[in-house]
Amino acid sequence: MSNNSNERTPKPNRSLGHRIIISVITILAILIVATGLLGYRYFQEALKPMNPQNTQVSQVHIPLGASNKQIGSILQNKKIVKSGMVFDYYVKSNNMSNFRAGYYQLKPSMSLKKIAQQLQKGGTDQPIQSTKGKVLVREGANVDQIASQVALTTDFDQNDFLTLMKDQTFIKSLASDYPQLLNSAMKAKQVRYRLEGYLYPATYEVKKNTSLKALVIQMVAKTNQVLSPYYRQIKKTHMTMQEFMTLASLIEREGVNQTDRRKMAGVLINRININMPLQSDVAVLYAIHRNNKTLTTKDLQNDSPYNLYKYAGFGPGPFDSPSVSSIEAVLHPLDRKKNYLYFVANTKTKKVYYSKTYEEHQQQIAKHASSNN
Repeated sequence: MSNNSNERTPKPNRSLGHRIIISVITILAILIVATGLLGYRYFQEALKPMNPQNTQVSQVHIPLGASNKQIGSILQNKKIVKSGMVFDYYVKSNNMSNFRAGYYQLKPSMSLKKIAQQLQKGGTDQPIQSTKGKVLVREGANVDQIASQVALTTDFDQNDFLTLMKDQTFIKSLASDYPQLLNSAMKAKQVRYRLEGYLYPATYEVKKNTSLKALVIQMVAKTNQVLSPYYRQIKKTHMTMQEFMTLASLIEREGVNQTDRRKMAGVLINRININMPLQSDVAVLYAIHRNNKTLTTKDLQNDSPYNLYKYAGFGPGPFDSPSVSSIEAVLHPLDRKKNYLYFVANTKTKKVYYSKTYEEHQQQIAKHASSNN
């Protein structure tokens, strides 16, 4: 048999692999172009105002020494700009710097250029109101609740309000202006907020350019104004102002009507006089940073100095802002001579029942099935 010299070994089919490589490269190129276009569009959109229709003012705090990147992040978190990263790029590419620390009133409708220009001009050294507003401090509201209300109805930030409540220099200046009102509060130990109880429940108008400090000064001044006619009488109770306001703050949350408020005041004072713990649920709720819940045995054992189940006496200070009704109730307690030491309220009828002994109190609880004290 002869060999056919014309027969050849088949060559591998390279065209298929070549086509696959070209397809992959094409897809990658398309993805790169698409990503670039999307990135460009995102960048262009981020250069525009966050929301041209939203002219609501937000108060923004730029801390001392913040970098452009940090400022961009703050603005993004406050929903003033779409992208902090794009803001950082924008100001660098336009050689905009020397941004100053402070409080700024900015809007989502502002352009990046306008925002940057504002930051170069500088803000205020403390929060201010840029639009008119009103703050309602409700009877029985505590500092944390007031902070929430302030943030809800003004340009001020909740954290800024709470920070001011811890500003010892500011509080000392208030104590200097209102010594009869605040001297004992300044001496109190283990207080959460020295101004707790001294921000009077009322509606406060916050005008344009009113500072946060000015708003708080209004609240303290109102408390001083309301209490001024009673200072001499309060002194006769042999309680410090801090102790007196503590009882008034408890009565504010416990009392239903004025007669019961006065009777409850009598119960609390009777307990104080025999060094018996006040055992107030209001105090425990404050101690555990809650405003409303069913208390557990663990709650009642909380080690906070505000827990008046665990500790006798007045505790560090007030638990909320009492009204003049509660102030008058502590000045004029009822039924002191009946030696009541307990009370329990029927939550349905709102009627309060008073007892001299723990056994009587337990009977009242079993009968009316709702205890406040």
